[in-house]
Amino acid sequence: MNEQPRQFKTFEDLDLYQVAREFRKAMYGISRKLPNFEKFELASQIRRAAVSLTNNIAEGHGRYHYLEQIKFTLQSRGSLEELIDDLNTCADEGYLPPADIANLKQQAWRVYQVTNGYIRYLRERKAGASLALHETSPAYGLTDDELDGILNDSAVQRFNDLTVERLECLIIP
Repeated sequence: MNEQPRQFKTFEDLDLYQVAREFRKAMYGISRKLPNFEKFELASQIRRAAVSLTNNIAEGHGRYHYLEQIKFTLQSRGSLEELIDDLNTCADEGYLPPADIANLKQQAWRVYQVTNGYIRYLRERKAGASLALHETSPAYGLTDDELDGILNDSAVQRFNDLTVERLECLIIP
């Protein structure tokens, strides 16, 4: 059976855009659930970062140059991390149930994985398969299996002390 390569016509055909769009919609829903006094603060920030997440994917796709696509995809990944931090704020302030935050973070890390895969794909296309450039370490120094393990843990036991220490070592020089 000859399987035809998948043809991408628009940014809307990208798996990355599709998962990011679903996450954007979920975060918009969260912005509507926040207290009224957060309407022009946190809720507004969440909406801006959520739109930036998908806008940068679309804009990068429209550039037709690998380096520019990578640049905009990296900006999109930065917006995604902002949204994860906004979820931390919601948790710290008790705006949402912990289970809701855990589910949204799991969705966010899925977007993060797909984003990194797309960046790898673009780098390989730019460099050629034999000269593929790869990031030296996975997200936060964790392997995909370790990230999946974290994401599949119960909402109560999201991170153990060892994982937190490992993240701190990677983030704090």
